[in-house]
Amino acid sequence: MLGTAQLPAYGIAAIAAGALVLAGAAYTLGARRPLRSLRERLSSVASRLGAETASPEPRRVDELIGLVERATERASETVAVASDDAMRLRRAFDTLSQAVIVCDEHGKPVFRNARAMLLMGGRHGDALAVQAVDELLASTAPGTTEERTLELYGPPRRTLAVRTTSLDNGQRALGIIAVIEDISERRRLEEVRRDFVANVSHELKTPMGALGLLAETLLSETEPEVSRRLAERIHTEAFRVSRIIDDLLDLTRIESEESPPREPVLVNLVMAEATERVRAAAEQRNVKVEVEEPSPPVAVLGDRRQLTSAVYNLLENAVKFSYEGGAVSMSGRAEGDDVVITVTDHGIGIPARDLERVFERFYRVDHGRSRLTGGTGLGLAIVRHVAQNHHGSVAVESREGEGATFTLVLPLQGRAEG
Repeated sequence: MLGTAQLPAYGIAAIAAGALVLAGAAYTLGARRPLRSLRERLSSVASRLGAETASPEPRRVDELIGLVERATERASETVAVASDDAMRLRRAFDTLSQAVIVCDEHGKPVFRNARAMLLMGGRHGDALAVQAVDELLASTAPGTTEERTLELYGPPRRTLAVRTTSLDNGQRALGIIAVIEDISERRRLEEVRRDFVANVSHELKTPMGALGLLAETLLSETEPEVSRRLAERIHTEAFRVSRIIDDLLDLTRIESEESPPREPVLVNLVMAEATERVRAAAEQRNVKVEVEEPSPPVAVLGDRRQLTSAVYNLLENAVKFSYEGGAVSMSGRAEGDDVVITVTDHGIGIPARDLERVFERFYRVDHGRSRLTGGTGLGLAIVRHVAQNHHGSVAVESREGEGATFTLVLPLQGRAEG
């Protein structure tokens, strides 16, 4: 004997409908069908719907019909609850960031959440992913779990982690569930962390090694002039180490301040402070710095120290990679709801292959020239993080040998009184 909990919702509804048709047929057929047979069939239907039919006395037909009607009401409620549960479960799966595919025991997909439906698109990379998932589903034996990592070279390049698990009720296989997760960002962060550790070690090892050799040479040197030059070299290398450490500390502080203090900061003042800080380096290379401040003055909401550091790093980068005797221009202007600061140089420029990577920590276009100019490879990374902290953006346009233009865009707080 089966209860309502043991039948699928659609099965309950079908039985209930059949019972009511059968009950109506009882009165239509009348004497042509024995009442005993009819009572037995109604009793059987009521029992299958979960109604208590055991009785010492034979039940009348109208009593059995009442049992069927009450059981039908309960069955309808069960169908409604099951439908709500199914919808709730589907909506829950649709909120997941992972793609979920459920197959029956024959390997035929019976459910895909919203993320999986997107994965089934027609792009070439997605087609490769679907093929790999299908192969993994087919190779998953009952009672086992399979895992695979897919590298899709795009563009954009993506990494997918696929895990398939067989489903059963302890007696027989019910199907397979596949969970596909996009781990591209996780992989990218892992690579950035590895590169960061390797670059920091390299950047510090080089000047520290030079300091050791210079100091050792200085100990045995008797010529005053040679000793003076060695001391100057030691000073230069020590300053380089100090710059790397200072930039690392600045970058760490800026990264940790995802929501820096918000106060009105005059962009004109930020540009003036950054220009003053870079003046000594510009004079040393005989590079002219031309500044065009916003008129009338404008302000942004943010951290003055961070904003000044970002603009200074853009100017310092432009001065370092300009030719001696060249010029660097910086301008600020309001455009709609933003303030746009551009820094342009006419120096060596950036090859097209490097444009997407210049904002990475320690990334250098020309390693040899960077060391000659004392660059740490962290300045543009600082600019990017300051822009992100202030809900802005930074971009670069350049051609090799023709200079570069960096554009910093920040949300405009309002126009200050001039």
